Parts: sequence; C-alpha cells; structure tokens
Amino acid sequence: MASVGTAVRSRALCALWSVRGGQTDVLTNDRKVEVIGAYRTHDADTGSPEVQVALLSERIGYLTEHFKTHAKDHHSRRGLLKLVGQRRRLLDYLKRKDADRYSELIRKLGIRK
Repeated sequence: MASVGTAVRSRALCALWSVRGGQTDVLTNDRKVEVIGAYRTHDADTGSPEVQVALLSERIGYLTEHFKTHAKDHHSRRGLLKLVGQRRRLLDYLKRKDADRYSELIRKLGIRK
C-alpha cells in the first residue's frame, strides 16, 4: 500500500508544480518558434548564435519581470546570473567572429553595449 500513497503524493507534487508555473512554462513552444523565426540566418537555422542569444534574452526578460514581484527568490536569481553569463559568452564569440552580425543583433535585441 505504500506505493499507492507514494503515487498519490507524486501526482500531487506534479500538479502543484504545474499550477505554480514550473520552469517549463517560461517559454512556450509558439513563442520559441516565433523568436527562432525572427532571428534565424537561414531557413533551417535553430542553433546559430543569434538564435541562441535571442532565446536567452527572452528567458532573461521573463526572469527580470519575475523578480519585480518575487524579490527574495535567490535560487532563481542564480539561474538568471548563469543565463546572463551564457548570453555574454555567446555575444563575445559573435563579436570575435563577425562584428557586423554582433552589432546588428544587439541593435535588434536592444541590448546595451
């Protein structure tokens, strides 16, 4: 009978996670396709630095809004800092490889620098 109680608890935790808006709800599939379409460099592009930076910027923007109402959410703040660092590294790579693509991307995204 212990397995029945465990299954019920597990379902309850999954339901709670989905109600509270787990990390999977941050960037919906439709929004992701829209962002990829706006920043891709060719028809089959899903992984160029431009697309990756745009997707990271979407997540960073979401978390920034999240912290306006949840100022003490320090665990998510660490995730935000990691995302910002990853975006910075991708932008540095793009700047090193092609400065024109870099400047066009930061102009389109409205990123300072």
